[in-house]
Amino acid sequence: MNILLAHFRVGETDGVSLEMDKWKWALQKLGHQVFYLAGSAGSCEAEMVPQLHYLDPFNDTIIHNAYVERCDFNSDDDLLIAIEQQAKLIASGISEVITRLNIDIVVPNNMWSLGYHLPAALGLLQAVEQTQTRVVCHHHDFHWERVKYSQPTGPGVAKLLETHFPPKNPLVQHCVINRIAQHELMQRRGIEATVVPNVFDFAGSDWRIDDYNSDLRQRFGIRPNDVMFLQATRVVARKGIELAIDLLAQLNSRRQEFVGKTLYNAQTFEQDSRFVLCFAGLCEEPAYLTKLLNKAQVLGVELVIMSDAVEHSRDIRDGQNVYSLWDVYTQADMITYPSLLEGWGNQFLEGLVAKLPMAVYRYPVYDLDINDYKFNIIDLGRQHQIDEQGLAYIDPQQTATAVHETIKYLFDAQYRKEMVNQNYNIGEKALSYTALRTLLAKVFAR
Repeated sequence: MNILLAHFRVGETDGVSLEMDKWKWALQKLGHQVFYLAGSAGSCEAEMVPQLHYLDPFNDTIIHNAYVERCDFNSDDDLLIAIEQQAKLIASGISEVITRLNIDIVVPNNMWSLGYHLPAALGLLQAVEQTQTRVVCHHHDFHWERVKYSQPTGPGVAKLLETHFPPKNPLVQHCVINRIAQHELMQRRGIEATVVPNVFDFAGSDWRIDDYNSDLRQRFGIRPNDVMFLQATRVVARKGIELAIDLLAQLNSRRQEFVGKTLYNAQTFEQDSRFVLCFAGLCEEPAYLTKLLNKAQVLGVELVIMSDAVEHSRDIRDGQNVYSLWDVYTQADMITYPSLLEGWGNQFLEGLVAKLPMAVYRYPVYDLDINDYKFNIIDLGRQHQIDEQGLAYIDPQQTATAVHETIKYLFDAQYRKEMVNQNYNIGEKALSYTALRTLLAKVFAR
């Protein structure tokens, strides 16, 4: 079959783009021909409908007027008319691609779940109804999970969310990435869904230090005897990155205890050794980044922002190496994964493959789905509060316990090796590409 994977962007390091790459691999292994459709192609080849771009100015206006304040349209009806007009343009573009490529199945990613792009949702439905094309939705997040989409400015937008996110249509079947979403979709819309968890390519991801990435730490001023904590996610508030800053702050307060000790990698922790928190993902909320920078400065935690030099794939820009996310993992000593909310957890899977210890906040999906696998983690708990700056915090004693476990991973090489190898073996069995291929064979055979 000819299958069209659709989203607002592809070929980047965000979770949806990475997950689409995995589905493409599995579907191709099943013998299908797979294409991408997006508004932004990143480093991939894709069929383009420009109005789908995730930073489309018109959609930014629609988002503001639909969810924040209706200031550019005289009425709710005028806003809906503008959405419909844009939807027709999008429908025309998608229909042309479906027809030209003789597409058998369209696989929208979050286009009918998050509420982010109202014209795209309407346009996509018009296109598949016009062409009578089968659809297998891949829902990563839903609008009811986000405060941003919880208070529409008018009844028209509220109705769109109720009817199109996602639509109940005989052409459409649904896949979700966790049991919480599966239950909510049935309760809210009476829609059945198949759980297809996020997976990773354990067999094809033997990441190593090589001539290309060997200078990465030096480029950012991180020495061999420094300890590099990697925050690989995008910089957005729901990632809870402030919890990682608190972890490093407590660790810093004990640093004199470690001077002269041997790290897991045979380096000696010296008087001038540092604990450094590195950001590899895109910053999509500048105001949140400012809060993190301020917090880190107050607590004396060193942050290194690498995102300008990290892309979906290796490249050369202005004569300098652009690294893949996988290059960054090879240089890290620890992973911080303090997300408050995730649909599943792509970076958690990456940490398993990289065989790195991970400090994890047990967000709801982790507790309900991932915790069943009994992974070894540095536990940041599952309860947090919000301070006057709008930043999350956990009980300092929970942080202290996590610091104690972090120290064990840093200075006990045998313990570290046993724990991360156990994690890898569990993940390889249950959350690999092979497991995904088996699941998708059943989904696409219907």
